[in-house]
Amino acid sequence: MAIKSYADQMSSVSVFLPVMDETESLVKTVEIILADCGDAIREFLVVVCKKTTPAARETAAGLRARFPDKVKVIEQQRPFLGGATQDAFDFATGSHVLMMASDLETPPDRVKEYVAQGRAHPNAIITGSRWIKGGGFEGYSKLKWFLNFIFQKSFSIMYMTHLSDMTYGFRLIPTALVKAIRWEETRHPFLFETLVKPLRLGVEVIELPITWRAREEGVSNNPFMRNFEYFRIGLKTRFYSRERILKQPEPKP
Repeated sequence: MAIKSYADQMSSVSVFLPVMDETESLVKTVEIILADCGDAIREFLVVVCKKTTPAARETAAGLRARFPDKVKVIEQQRPFLGGATQDAFDFATGSHVLMMASDLETPPDRVKEYVAQGRAHPNAIITGSRWIKGGGFEGYSKLKWFLNFIFQKSFSIMYMTHLSDMTYGFRLIPTALVKAIRWEETRHPFLFETLVKPLRLGVEVIELPITWRAREEGVSNNPFMRNFEYFRIGLKTRFYSRERILKQPEPKP
């Protein structure tokens, strides 16, 4: 069966930025991306929620005032990080969506490389890997490093893929693809879901080496024990049919 094409070209990018307590890092993220590849950016989808601090909300509003044609501030409707991402998917109008953080854990100076790869491979997912040559970890505990390594190896074997980092949520995806999939997770395991479901659909995935650095601003909202929830969606999805993954059945040729 031929693999469905979800994008014939990459014409523009909708950048998703969830915000809780980020201020200076949020501004840096937007400014760096605009300076490096502003012509490719359709919009920044800054998603705020009930727990977003007043300072972070003020920062988001300031960015919207500075860049009214680029920055949209969205009130989150679905719960948690996965829900915020799905809310952004609903609002995205670019040909592709870029998932990243607003705390500099996903380096904004690398976005221009995502854009270049997206233009060269518009029907593929471009994702970051901390495990291939040129990538790495800074400020990551030894226990988390070891467990992450075992997890990545186990699921790459299970999914019979060459991919080395299936959970790092710094990735560029065709918008039509994210709108076509039936999503399930609302917490951080959603980052894993956004890769394993496209893999089951036969979508090509290209990895770029990225060095992860611990955030300098704010606090993490992903407790360590919650990482074990990633197994649930990974195991379930491995045995899903295309019909189970997609919102609507694909038309027969």
